[in-house]
This record gives sequence, structure tokens and C-alpha cells, in this order.
Amino acid sequence: MALFKASPPLQSGWLPKEDGHEVWWQTFGDVSRPAVVLLHGGPGAGTSERLPRLFDPERWHIVTLDQRGSGRSRPHAGENLRALHANTTDCLVSDLERLRSLIGVERWTVYGASWGTTLAQAYAHAHKDRVTGLILAAVTTTGQVELDQLYGGAGMFLPEAFEAFRAGAPDSAPGVGMAEAHATRLASDDPGIAFEAARAWCRWEEAVLQVDPRAEPSGRFDDPVFRLGFARIVTHYFRHLAWLDPPLLDRAGYLAGLPVTLINSRLDLSCPLSTAWSLHRALPGSVLKIIPGSLHGTLYGPLAAAIIEAGGAHAEAV
Repeated sequence: MALFKASPPLQSGWLPKEDGHEVWWQTFGDVSRPAVVLLHGGPGAGTSERLPRLFDPERWHIVTLDQRGSGRSRPHAGENLRALHANTTDCLVSDLERLRSLIGVERWTVYGASWGTTLAQAYAHAHKDRVTGLILAAVTTTGQVELDQLYGGAGMFLPEAFEAFRAGAPDSAPGVGMAEAHATRLASDDPGIAFEAARAWCRWEEAVLQVDPRAEPSGRFDDPVFRLGFARIVTHYFRHLAWLDPPLLDRAGYLAGLPVTLINSRLDLSCPLSTAWSLHRALPGSVLKIIPGSLHGTLYGPLAAAIIEAGGAHAEAV
């Protein structure tokens, strides 16, 4: 299923500065239609130009934003360590509420991919009354078990790549400890150390993302500023388990009653299916779509097709 044709933005700008951050946002589609806000992955990846094309602009008022420190938001973590200050999950949830109020949306469907699914859940826990539904693709809750798998257990399937990854932080333990060790190097005053740490981190990320032969490389890891910003924000969040206490899975039942669609590849090394399964079991009435293989990318192939289908179903229900 092809992505929808690109449409010009209706509005764009930066949220008023808060905590030293200016968050970039855009809207697309039809303001008379139900709203859907799109949450990118990473954290730190920024909004891809293709992301809004997962949703029909004739059926949705589409809202995007670059989370703090990423994309066109200022400051950018690849250029200034100040981008990590006042940059937490609670801060991102607050930005979403400020944006919703600014553009005059009463309630919206929340779509998230990868890390964006964690942020979508955190937002729904904080503001359930503002959420008409959740569409979550490549599902994660940024919990200890998930991160230990991504930065430890996944090495069983990619031993050569994981060996190279560990060489960049030989004293660290596999799992969340890898984020701790690399975060220290990424904050080094020596640009050479910081850029090499970013290269090592992103090579591992890319190795995991390219497991499925259908994967389409984005090319963004070729940009040294993007690499540094992405790695800094990812390790900043993951070393702290995204400041989510109690863990999202432990309180998932609170979201019962919301229309929820979960989409996950069966063998995704980044976002194990067990997380989507646990959420599905905790949320009676939720829909779980399992995609064969280990695909993680959500902007092409069968994951994109499932997201487009889910968007249509949610548009009918709102």
C-alpha cells in the first residue's frame, strides 16, 4: 500500500520557548477533520518528511512536532549539550499539551512509532481525557527488559556487530549499561571522542534495523550532526529508563477503554513482540496486528500498510 501523496503544511512554527527549548511543529490535512498527532522515534530521530504521508490528509487534521533536541527544534543535541537540559519524558508530554492548546485541538488520536509508542503511552496516562485513540507501531515501553534485550540480548543474533559496539565501551556491561557508558563519551569535551562514540552507537542501531532484507536504509546516520544528536538523546533517555516510574507495563490497564491498535513485526530485535502482546492482554478490545519477519521501519512495506489501514479504521470510528 503506497503512502498518501505529500500535502503542503497548513501551519508551522516553534512553540514559545520553554526551559530554553523551541519545539518545531507543523500541521497538514483538513482542520475540519479529527486530529491525529504523530510522534517520531529515537528518541532524537526528528520527524521524517514521509511521516505525515501515513495518514490521509482528506480524513485527518495531521499534527507533527520535532521533540526537544531533534529535527528543527532548537537547540539541537548534535550541536549543543544544552539540548539535554530539561529534556525528559514529562517535558515532552508537556510540549504536546502546549501544542494541542496552541492549535485549538480538543482531543486527538495519538500515533507513535518505536520510541514514539512509549511517549504516546506516557501522554495518554497523563491526559487520557484528551486522547480519542492510540495507534502504536513497533511497540516499546522503554523498560529495563526491553533495553537489556536491545543492547545486550540482540547481540546473540548479530555477534560481529555487537563485538564492535562493545569495543567502543569495553568496561560497560551489556544492556542499559551501554547507554550509560556511551552517554559519558558522547558528552566529552573532545569532539573526536564524542563523534567516534556517536559513530559506534549508530552503527549498532543501523545493524539492528537492517536485519530484515526488506529494510530501507534512511541515510540519516550518514550525517555526523544527526548521529551525534541522535546518540546523545537516546543514551540520555535510556540510561534513565525514560524516567518512567512505575513502568508503563505495570500500569497499562489504566488505558483500558481507549481504542488501541498495536502493530509489530514478530521478530523485531529493537521492539520485541512480547511488549505489544503484554499491552494487548492488558487492554481488552485492543487490536494486535503481527507482521511476519523482523521489519522495524514503519514508513514502507507491510508495517506502513498496516498503519495506513489502522488510520482508516480509527478515522471511521472517531
